[in-house]
Amino acid sequence: MKEYENTDNIDNLPEEDGVVSASGSGIREKTETEIDLNDGSEYEDTDGSGTEDVDVYDRERWQKKLAAMKREKIRRQKMFRLARIGITLGVLLIAGTVFFSVRHAMGKSSGDDADIDQDVAEEPVMLTELREDPETEEPVKASSSVTKHYSYTEADNCELLGGDNMTSANAILVNLNTNEIVGQRDYRARIVPASMTKVLTVLVAAENIEDYNDPVTITIEATDYAYSNDCSSVGFAENEVVTVEDLFYGTILSSGGDAAYQLALYTAGSMDAFIDMMNDKLDELGLAGSAHFTNCVGLYDENHYCTVYDLAVIMNAAMDNEFCRKVLSAHQYTTSCTEQHPEGITISNWFLRRIEDKDTGGEVIGAKTGFVVQSKNCAVSYAESNTGVPYICVTASAHSAWRCIYDHVDIYKNHTN
Repeated sequence: MKEYENTDNIDNLPEEDGVVSASGSGIREKTETEIDLNDGSEYEDTDGSGTEDVDVYDRERWQKKLAAMKREKIRRQKMFRLARIGITLGVLLIAGTVFFSVRHAMGKSSGDDADIDQDVAEEPVMLTELREDPETEEPVKASSSVTKHYSYTEADNCELLGGDNMTSANAILVNLNTNEIVGQRDYRARIVPASMTKVLTVLVAAENIEDYNDPVTITIEATDYAYSNDCSSVGFAENEVVTVEDLFYGTILSSGGDAAYQLALYTAGSMDAFIDMMNDKLDELGLAGSAHFTNCVGLYDENHYCTVYDLAVIMNAAMDNEFCRKVLSAHQYTTSCTEQHPEGITISNWFLRRIEDKDTGGEVIGAKTGFVVQSKNCAVSYAESNTGVPYICVTASAHSAWRCIYDHVDIYKNHTN
């Protein structure tokens, strides 16, 4: 005869009938740690001793109960792991949100400090202006971080633009030598800028990018954004490797939504971050009170607006940037040769190509057009008269692309020196 202890393994139970317990009663006694998994019908107390007889132990039901316990244990372990993963992801999400919020707040704080320093100065320092160091009395070049201020006043002889030949509802003509508005038509009214938005897009990108030859892989996010929003497109393919320079020209010449979106991602890492940079630039230019942008492409949004005056300021700042001036002045450009486009993609600035043979009394050097249903046809252009005087003209709400061009022709021909 031998005694045994309770076990989870049913195969260890003795099969002989004559089993003797530690007490010698011939039956198995329950230990304090044994868990009764049955409903009381598996065991019988045949001698009234208060203990259960091994002889009637139901092996099959015991095995089923053990299997059920194991399945429940596995299920709980899986639920615990999923809960732990969910908690970890939640913590990471909160940490990321806090990080970017702090980073944005620090960036705005730095911008505010720069604005305060600028307001304190009695006379703003131009980018190329020389000043004397009070200690060395040597002329030193002004810091490139100092922003040139752009503002225009109406000339005494400011003309009302319009007449039978003009269809644009809003217009402004600025003489950049005097910073005077020499012609206008409801120039303070809020308009929808459409793709003229992209002038600010390339300006912000150019001020924050150093290597224009850096390779960029076109993402499906950029191509899908252009396609889903029915934007104009350069025609870049997903995973096509182009240069940053290609993105600039694609944004202006073909007004490509794919190029503009990819340029924003390259510059700021995300569309939201880039939009913040655009609005910070508007604030820097003194336009925050009348202009606000919600995307880098020019899609219609009730919170995406400005005036033709604002666009004249933006265009002036862009033409003062050497690289932006080069892009805005290009009549034609061919993108890099790639596996998807072995000969590149040839794109054109059709406003410049269509106006180049028109009599404007000078030369239109740079331009960007725009169109959405809500804005109709609009354009911003930079020109120099035959006497060398630089002008910026902005028009909005013409009923066709050609009428928009002819409005610029008429304004330059009849209202410039």
